[in-house]
Amino acid sequence: MKKRVLLRVAYDGTNYHGWQVQPGAVTIEQVLNEKLTDLLGEPIEVIGASRTDSGVHAMGNVAVFDTEHRMPADKICFALNQRLPEDIRIQSSMEVEPDWHPRKHHCTKTYEYKILNRKMEVPSLRLYTHFCHFDLDLDKMRQAAKLLTGEHDYKSFCNVRTQVLDTVRTVYSIDIEKDKNDVITIRVCGNGFLYNMVRILAGTLMAVGMGQRTPEEMPKILAACDRAAAGPTIPARGLTLVSLEYEKELAPYLEGENKHWHYVLDQRNVPEKGSAYLTIQRCEPEELDGVLRRVIHQAYRNGAKQVFVRDTFGEEGSICGYYRLRRQPETEEGWLEAVYEGEHQ
Repeated sequence: MKKRVLLRVAYDGTNYHGWQVQPGAVTIEQVLNEKLTDLLGEPIEVIGASRTDSGVHAMGNVAVFDTEHRMPADKICFALNQRLPEDIRIQSSMEVEPDWHPRKHHCTKTYEYKILNRKMEVPSLRLYTHFCHFDLDLDKMRQAAKLLTGEHDYKSFCNVRTQVLDTVRTVYSIDIEKDKNDVITIRVCGNGFLYNMVRILAGTLMAVGMGQRTPEEMPKILAACDRAAAGPTIPARGLTLVSLEYEKELAPYLEGENKHWHYVLDQRNVPEKGSAYLTIQRCEPEELDGVLRRVIHQAYRNGAKQVFVRDTFGEEGSICGYYRLRRQPETEEGWLEAVYEGEHQ
């Protein structure tokens, strides 16, 4: 009988061309597929939660795969580790629901970027830190970090080759500490990150620490939605994916607020009745379509069967991504239902 197995994967990314399978290159995903296929005697292709870049490390990336092998799921990590190279180790393995998908469940992702901040380099840290001899101003960096947290359009902080249409993300916190070994750790927690986003955030904060930028510039950089406005993309070797923590229970409310918009998604009825209610408190006209599209889609991904939008901002018949707002006969007064219609031309 087929089962789905979840792996928590740690790796040193130095010798790999990132996570995702690529022609002619050795990647983490490729090695896992090969070793699992060899172990279980059937073709295995893992699905990864976070497709880390070349040279990026991980302490707890997540992947799933399907297998008909009788080996207990919690024993697979031990057997697989005997076959893996020493720079990849499975931290745990467990069975999950057959339809559980690591990229379709809400989670908090935590990354750490490490900077060695002293006069001379330390050879043993060269693969896991970015060296900076200039004395960085941590107080200024922390001031800037506060201005970069929240729900924003982070288009200025992603690689220009980013292919996603929606560049809005939520950064819950950015903490900056320096230890006795002169290693500065920038710890970033959020609901998701764009291509190179954490490395550009860290590079921008480094520029603040060096006096090249000021904390007061951060709101302007966000508002510019232009990659050229932010700091450099600093090297991958200093970056580690620390963890992905999945919600055990659906949050009753999902709220997003900044100077451009403020909304509340009520999800209290999703588990039992399947219905979610979106109220937009305020929103700039040019941002409304994006907010509606993004939050409606998130509500359905979170398990809602019906999503209703307060009609103070939504207009009947308007299109929000794959959804059209309709006033249904059975819908409560003052609400419009977001009905899935597929891709609109």
